[in-house]
Amino acid sequence: METIKIDEKLLSSPMTVRELLSYYSCVKGKIKGRIKEFEAVYKQNDRKIFEELCFCIFTANASAKMGYNCIERIRPILLDGSVKKLQEAIKGHYRFWKIRPAYIVHTREFLRENYGLKMKKLIESFESREVLRDFFAKSKGIKGIGYKEASHFLRNIGIKGYGIMDKHILRCLFEFGIIKEVEPVNTKEKYIAAEEKLKVFAKKIKVDFDELDLLLWSSKTGEILK
Repeated sequence: METIKIDEKLLSSPMTVRELLSYYSCVKGKIKGRIKEFEAVYKQNDRKIFEELCFCIFTANASAKMGYNCIERIRPILLDGSVKKLQEAIKGHYRFWKIRPAYIVHTREFLRENYGLKMKKLIESFESREVLRDFFAKSKGIKGIGYKEASHFLRNIGIKGYGIMDKHILRCLFEFGIIKEVEPVNTKEKYIAAEEKLKVFAKKIKVDFDELDLLLWSSKTGEILK
């Protein structure tokens, strides 16, 4: 996926709400385009959806760029490679080269044994968006992700309404006075509470919730990544 870079002259840290909305008017088209790319992923096959899950396993405590580089290296052996083969593919290019391939193989075999790796069928089997995210965040068969990366995965395959409450988003909420301090949202309760505040903020400034997530992230990083 192509990286969309933003002109640094547009960035201001911290921003006022007025500056944020001015920035939004400049990048709105790029953000909408990225969201369409996410939606297109789900229209592809189960392998592509599983690949996005692996991408998010790689990005946890790392970066989107690093996750993408790892996926590029393991893509040919993603569905049948051993832990050792995956490790060899990313060794020297990734900090967590030992453990994350083990997470991916564990997750792959869990999904294969229990769901035939039929990702669309699995996703569509849940009765609510909350239960869907809980499955990916809390299931013992899915290794290496919690609520943030579960949200990241679902967003990246075009399922809307999930906030990716990473340090950039939390810092923005703090700067806008929405939260009192920047602290890890390391439980479901904390995550949902922060996400709800982001939703309230989106309504207040009249920016689509899914677009706001990308808007805030890009206002801190200068990029619109997946």
